[in-house]
Amino acid sequence: MECVFDLHKHFEIGRIFDYQHKLTIMNIKVKDLMVKSVITTMPHKSVGHAQSIMTKNKIKSIPVVDNENNIKGIFTATDMLGDFSDNTPLSHVMTTKVYTIPPYSDVHIAARVMRNHNINHLVVADEQKIVGVLSAHDLLRLVEDHRFVMKNAPTPSKKKRGRD
Repeated sequence: MECVFDLHKHFEIGRIFDYQHKLTIMNIKVKDLMVKSVITTMPHKSVGHAQSIMTKNKIKSIPVVDNENNIKGIFTATDMLGDFSDNTPLSHVMTTKVYTIPPYSDVHIAARVMRNHNINHLVVADEQKIVGVLSAHDLLRLVEDHRFVMKNAPTPSKKKRGRD
C-alpha cells in the first residue's frame, strides 16, 4: 500500500516543477510497532487504581480484561477527564467498544481505523487474546524514524513525440 504525498513547487535552475513524489511505507506490520508488554486491569478495580498504574508506567491506556484475559474494555487518559471519584469501578467508566487489530495487519490499516474512529489506541489481539497495544504515538515513530522510501520522480519519456 502506498501513501501518496504531493510535493509541489520544487526549485531547479530557477524554475518551479510540480510533480508528485510517492512515499511508500515499507511492509511494516502492527507487530513491528506495538508495545508487547501489556499491562491490564479488571473491571472491578477502581479508577484510582488504574490511574496509578498508568502514571507509574507512563502509559495512556490500559486494557480491561476478565478472569480469563478476555477483553472487556479499555480505560484511557481521555476517560480520566470524566467527573467521577477515584473509587468508581472501571466497569462504570471504561470504554466498552474496543477496537482490535491482528498483529499481522499492515500499519496503514491500523492508522485508518484510528483515524476513522477518532481513537488513539488499538488493542492488538490474536485469537481474542491481547498480545499488544498500538497507539497513535507508535505510528508517529514511522515518520520520526524515516521508515519510508521515496520513489524517484517521474522522468520525461525518451521516445520522440510524433514524426518529423
